[in-house]
Amino acid sequence: MEKTARITSKGQVTIPVAIRRALGLDSGDKLVFEVDPRHRLAQVRKAADFLELAGSVLVPEEWAGADWETIREAAWAARAASQKPEG
Repeated sequence: MEKTARITSKGQVTIPVAIRRALGLDSGDKLVFEVDPRHRLAQVRKAADFLELAGSVLVPEEWAGADWETIREAAWAARAASQKPEG
């Protein structure tokens, strides 16, 4: 799909409705622009909303309700223990 838009004197662009629909964009969404200056090419995508991922990763039962500091310290300790030379 290819659509055109004009840049205003303030550097603003109205994103055509077909593009907004195709990308699932709503008012207030953030966009990420990736630019390849050598080829004068820009790509745009909707920025990830990491809060939408909440609950998508299963938490082991023993960690349910644990605070972040406790989990982080346990992970560091487990990693350190796994890297100790045997002997």
